[in-house]
Amino acid sequence: MGLVLDGANRHDVKLVESTLASLPPAAEAARDAHRAAGGEQGLCLDAGYASKQVRETLAALGYTAHIRPRGEEVQAKKAGQKARRWVVERTYSWLNRFRHVLIRWAKKPE
Repeated sequence: MGLVLDGANRHDVKLVESTLASLPPAAEAARDAHRAAGGEQGLCLDAGYASKQVRETLAALGYTAHIRPRGEEVQAKKAGQKARRWVVERTYSWLNRFRHVLIRWAKKPE
């Protein structure tokens, strides 16, 4: 996991390169080994990252960008396919449903 600290009003697109550069050496070694074996290292991003600058940065760093354009999921749902949620959105959904962690309903050890 990489980490970059910046102001809250800074757009994520401007932090792509520094976030990927902050990955630990073990993650970079795993990525390089995967690519050496003939695999592509994909990176899933949401529509906020759909810019030419981000795609060029990812290509220079050896990533294959998987950026879903706006409206594609809505069209897939209309075609009868199941909606696919991003991992982060799914995790937030789980946490929202697991409310006693958030508001401490479970106060007793039993």
